[in-house]
Amino acid sequence: MAARTIRVGGYGPPDTPHSRALDHFAATMADLVGEAAEVEILYNVMDLNRPITDLLSMVREGELTWCYFSTSYLGHPLADAIEIPFLFATLDEAHRALDGPFGKAVADAIRADHGFEMLGFWDNGFRHLTNAVRPIATPSDCAGLTIRVQPNPMHIALSQAWGMRPIGVDLSQGIEMIAAGEVDAQENPLANTYAYGVDHRYITMTAHLYGARGLFADAARMEAMPAELAAAVRTAARAAVEFQRAASADYELELQERFAADGRRIIVPSPAQRSMFSEAAAPVIDAAVATINEDVLALL
Repeated sequence: MAARTIRVGGYGPPDTPHSRALDHFAATMADLVGEAAEVEILYNVMDLNRPITDLLSMVREGELTWCYFSTSYLGHPLADAIEIPFLFATLDEAHRALDGPFGKAVADAIRADHGFEMLGFWDNGFRHLTNAVRPIATPSDCAGLTIRVQPNPMHIALSQAWGMRPIGVDLSQGIEMIAAGEVDAQENPLANTYAYGVDHRYITMTAHLYGARGLFADAARMEAMPAELAAAVRTAARAAVEFQRAASADYELELQERFAADGRRIIVPSPAQRSMFSEAAAPVIDAAVATINEDVLALL
């Protein structure tokens, strides 16, 4: 019997925690099913000169079995609850929410509305500000700076609340704009800042947004897959979740040291300064909370 091919994909270089987690998935699949399945990995869809938004269509059309993808791009009301600024203070808080009733509610809604089975949630980490102009320690330091953000209304509103001028564009275009100096600032987890070659001198550890990357599989294809193989895919994906979260946390600490050694300035806001960022964002937070069903907020 010919081996079944399981194709997985994402949008990062091979040495990132996300790509290493894809490798971990492949290794776990080999342990679980041996030669019954062959795992093929597309580490970075942008290497094919395709935008990252193609990943979900590649899953829908069967080019990929599953992909990881930022939940913020979906524009789904439940998934957007994850995007509430300053929602989580620690990674443990985020994991408890995503692995519990709230995460199940998100997964159920995405399956119903988009036809995807959620195999789990990876960390995209906490997002921090970087810029090439000046140190940022309080929102007043942000005034007038242009910033590339994801094309997500909440991200745009948040940067506006701090006095910045947001430009919401897809990742590939954003990387080009940052490299060309067409924007002053950007906001990303440190892993992304490094992977995308952002050379900004000033890094402010605002931790203003927690980012999740869902593992999206086509629900109908998962149901049509032989039961034992589908079970192995789900088990291996869960193992990859545990691996990726640990690797991501370690990597952020490593990158802080690496950036500092390279001469970049790491600004860690004091508790009072961090409160200034959250207080300035209060209207955005209130507006976001108002759109979320009370039952969902209770789960959070």
